[in-house]
Amino acid sequence: MISCIAFLTLAIASALSAQRGGDDGAYIGSESCARCHAAQYAAQATTGHARSLHKAASHPLIASVLSAEELTRPPNFQFRFQLLQEHLRVKAHDGQNVMDIPVDWAFGAGDQAVTFVSRIDENWYLEHYYSFYAATGRMAPTAGHSGLRPKTLPEAMGLPYKTSDPETGIRGCFECHSTGPLRVDTRSGLQPLETGVRCESCHGAGRAHAAAAASGSPERARQTILNPKRFSATALNEFCGRCHRPPGASGAAIDWSYSWNVRHQPVYFSQSKCVERSGGKLSCFTCHEPHQPLQKSSAVYNERCLGCHADVHKGDNRRNCIDCHMPRVSPQPALRFTNHWIGIYGEGSKLKPR
Repeated sequence: MISCIAFLTLAIASALSAQRGGDDGAYIGSESCARCHAAQYAAQATTGHARSLHKAASHPLIASVLSAEELTRPPNFQFRFQLLQEHLRVKAHDGQNVMDIPVDWAFGAGDQAVTFVSRIDENWYLEHYYSFYAATGRMAPTAGHSGLRPKTLPEAMGLPYKTSDPETGIRGCFECHSTGPLRVDTRSGLQPLETGVRCESCHGAGRAHAAAAASGSPERARQTILNPKRFSATALNEFCGRCHRPPGASGAAIDWSYSWNVRHQPVYFSQSKCVERSGGKLSCFTCHEPHQPLQKSSAVYNERCLGCHADVHKGDNRRNCIDCHMPRVSPQPALRFTNHWIGIYGEGSKLKPR
């Protein structure tokens, strides 16, 4: 007999394999899932996961992106985002040269930021220099771009990424921001089966499951769908970590002093004493309901902490567990990420507990 852990490992590997290159026909789309799972579908559709990828011109925040004023990148590059005939474009100049590039994709729900991507040709995509930041309601340099010093207008437009580099290719970005295997169209490039992280990203392709349910075979229906809630805590954290981890991090050492790494929650969460001492019980689902929007109130998470630490600081006012033991880190202005390495932090320290 195959062990439970081995079964879950195979299930995760199978789901990931299907997501990255499986049979298009096995996927039915989230609207098909909604026929039987209406409540879960409706709630999940409002999450940041579901809104994590859009065609650029149709992003809900596109009106905030457009501006009558030009944006300036030192020393002398000028940019303007415009919507022309229902297509988003970036026009740029340096006083002599002019570039006009169509913007194809917008990555990010906009709860924190929206980053724009254009297809250059079959082998290259462009991550634009300017992203939109919700905290300020303004455009500012995309993460990782502000320290670069371009000498030419093409360099000033943004950072080029190969389509399919195994560690940093743009394909990996699409795979974690969409659902189902990516199709490759010779004219329009990478095309997701479904934008955003929807039902089949986590549950696997649904055609066999839907057919079993329609035939009146509940046991077969259960067997033909992936249910992460049945995973062990370790397996679940690894499952979420398929996307919530640094690019190319498999087997690589993590730089715990690099503030940008804090946004890769499962990596940091796995270092926590709470996880080690939970007896295999503490997982991402302990605090996060996968079909609901992210809770942003510390009070919600404090209640989770008090479920195990009810006597800590009892009788005084220091009951805000999250602010002390999961500090928020701002690797650049307008962005804040919660450090999931639960611990006791020294004064002024937010990256690694003592």
